Amino acid sequence: MRPISPCGLAPRSPSPRGPSPRRPSLARLLLAGLVLGCALLACNASRNRPPEAVPAVPVASLPGHESLAEDTAPKEEGRLVPPEAYLRTYLKLFGGVTPLDAQKSAREGGLFDTWDDYFAALGFPDYRIDFPRSSQSNAMMMATFERLGVALCDRAVEHDLKGKPATALKDRRIFRFELPAGAPDEAHFAAAFDGMHRTFLGYPARLAETDRVARFRGVYDEIVRRHAEKGAAKSRFSPPEAGWAAVCYGLVRHPEFHLY
Repeated sequence: MRPISPCGLAPRSPSPRGPSPRRPSLARLLLAGLVLGCALLACNASRNRPPEAVPAVPVASLPGHESLAEDTAPKEEGRLVPPEAYLRTYLKLFGGVTPLDAQKSAREGGLFDTWDDYFAALGFPDYRIDFPRSSQSNAMMMATFERLGVALCDRAVEHDLKGKPATALKDRRIFRFELPAGAPDEAHFAAAFDGMHRTFLGYPARLAETDRVARFRGVYDEIVRRHAEKGAAKSRFSPPEAGWAAVCYGLVRHPEFHLY
């Protein structure tokens, strides 16, 4: 039953369709069409227009950029490689031997004692006595590195250049070249030095910041002259062998071999 109002009239029920929607006026339709047309014209114009190119100009021509200083100074000091990496490199240069074999080879001639005598100086920890790892380099550490380097170079001269019978080039460790009968010419020295430079420092000598070929040639010539002059101290190396050993000393002591 439909409810009866106090006036005796039944209330009017709302329309199930809701309020009738408003129809858009003609002005609104014209405005929307105008906006759409302008957008289409703008898109078409931008598509047909060639891309804008900004001409390149030298930096020095910009105001305030007449002179720019380039800071090439290193921002951090060089650091020593971890002793484990250094020891692994030495064992590889000794011919891929074990630490005990390298110790036995290096002890000949009094150049080396035992690893126990040098582990602490190289910065290794000793967990047997709770000795910590060295946190910074020191003079003793650098002297130990130098002693190991001298032992390495001397053993390499004996193995590569004084072998009886002669060691094949493919089996040599450091000096992978033949010694000429006389003084090496510039081309021979440059090629031999470049091979050693790659072995120790890992890149061609021509890419170095300085002319290392000429500088190390001066070292080689000076050592050969001193060993060949009358009254020179007796050495187990010939003058050319001593000269190449000195070149090896210089490379194995080079900061680029120790630091990164």
